[in-house]
Amino acid sequence: MRTQRLGSSGLQVSAISLGSWLTFGESVGVGATRELIAHARDLGVNLFDTADVYANGQAELALGAALAGVARNQVVIATKCFFPTSEEANDRGLSRKHLVESVEGSLRRLGTDYLDLHQCHRFDPDTPLEETVRAYEDLIRQGKLLYWGTSLWSREQITAACEIAKATGGYAPVSNQPVYSLLRREIELDVLPGCRELGIGQIVFSPLAQGALTGKYSGGRRPPGSRASDARLGRFMQRYLASETLERIDALQPLASELDVSLAELALAWCLHEPGVSSVIVGATNKKQLEQNCRAADLQLPSDASKRIDELFAPGTESLPPDPDTP
Repeated sequence: MRTQRLGSSGLQVSAISLGSWLTFGESVGVGATRELIAHARDLGVNLFDTADVYANGQAELALGAALAGVARNQVVIATKCFFPTSEEANDRGLSRKHLVESVEGSLRRLGTDYLDLHQCHRFDPDTPLEETVRAYEDLIRQGKLLYWGTSLWSREQITAACEIAKATGGYAPVSNQPVYSLLRREIELDVLPGCRELGIGQIVFSPLAQGALTGKYSGGRRPPGSRASDARLGRFMQRYLASETLERIDALQPLASELDVSLAELALAWCLHEPGVSSVIVGATNKKQLEQNCRAADLQLPSDASKRIDELFAPGTESLPPDPDTP
């Protein structure tokens, strides 16, 4: 597994990283989590991503238990905060109070003295951006964090944070965590160019469109045990399962067959082909999935493959029907 610099920082992260949303502490037990993480490390994965809100803190606990005894210099631990973690008014957002308390809670659950990367799970319009940036400066100077980043922020929001950090002599974000896949290419229009100018690397999530780009749902199938077959776990992926979307994914299969790779490997390798992407986050519930995903790190796409992909999934667009749950 190759590693790549996270933006212009000196931090090296594995091209494939392992996430924990809807898996650790939820659909994957503690024992299975320990086995998956050990196998991921054997495959060369060093970046593990989680959040304080995942499974109400259980994901961080499971990750911390799985990494117990692992030399700290061998892993990069990334977590996030923003969403409410209780009914208390201050247990949400990116205020100095919530950031400090969330970091302390994550440190306890993960069983570590410091976090390699702490990320703003969303932008907080109710907190002055300078307050958030200065809070990160304090946490880094205290040694509780090494780097900080954003998730699903706009180019303007990321740029503003960098300008505040520069003006105050603080620390600018080094990463952004956006949705990015063949079906979700809208960040190519604005966020990616802006982040390249600022030296901010992308740690992209949902690169397989929650499993739709693996081909497992071809023809509208819902395999037993899959995320789509579970009403709770599959509640965020209905847009990916529209018939026209699945037909477009099926049209990728001839290219994958020519390259002698799976659809998942092709989709992940395509994400990594983008120069601004430092790592892609995958989820896994078993070792076979993890091994297949990690093989994508070594796949080099020929130029004609990229052209054929662009014909199916236009650059800079979101190739999905409207979400029926939103107006």
